[in-house]
Parts: sequence; C-alpha cells; structure tokens
Amino acid sequence: MDVSTFVILMFIGLLAGTVSGFIGVGGGIVVVPLLIFFLGLSQHQAQGTSLALMLPPIGILACYNYYKTGNLNIGYAMVIALFFVLGGYVGSKLSLRLSEYVVKFVFGLLLLYVALRMIWTSWKQIM
Repeated sequence: MDVSTFVILMFIGLLAGTVSGFIGVGGGIVVVPLLIFFLGLSQHQAQGTSLALMLPPIGILACYNYYKTGNLNIGYAMVIALFFVLGGYVGSKLSLRLSEYVVKFVFGLLLLYVALRMIWTSWKQIM
C-alpha cells in the first residue's frame, strides 16, 4: 500500500467515524461511496471492505462471503477502522453540541448527496 492510498484510507476512516458519531448512521453509508469514488473499488469490493472494518459489531458471515469471492480488501478495512474510532469520538462530541434539527438537516443532506451521486454515476454507466 503506497503513502497516498494510506492517506486516503485515513481520511475515509476519520470522515466515516466522524459522520457516524455525529448523526448516528452506520459507517457503510459513508465508507462505501468514498471507497468507490476515491479509490476506484467496485461496489462489491467497497461493500466487502466496509463490512470488514465493522466486523466486530456486525457482518461476520456477510464479510466471509465477500472474502470468498475476492471482494474484500482487508488492509484497507484495517486502516479505516483504526481512524474510524477517532472520528466517531470527534463526531459524537460535535453532534452533542448542536441542535437536534441541525443534525437532522445535515443527515438529510448527506443522504441526498450520496444518493444523487450514486444514481448519476450509475446512470452514466448504464446509458
């Protein structure tokens, strides 16, 4: 793994942890699109890698299925998981300082952005 990839993985881990702590979503909603957009992983690889970083709390059997089919990058998942912890702490502290309505608004914007970006990039591939 080269330095630039490691830095991107650190960024993904921090961002996903921060957003998860801030608005209470699972890291996958952030991690999967970022792995696709910044590192060029396929949807299956991004999902497998995202599951691996969350392995302790969820997804052991699902992660195993992705691993069997070669759709899991364990190294990426480990680096992201390390920084996810720090981001989760920072995000939860930030969330608790803001109004519930601000947090709901940010959550809605994030979901909308991710949905529109995934639809747009998929649409270009389909057409």
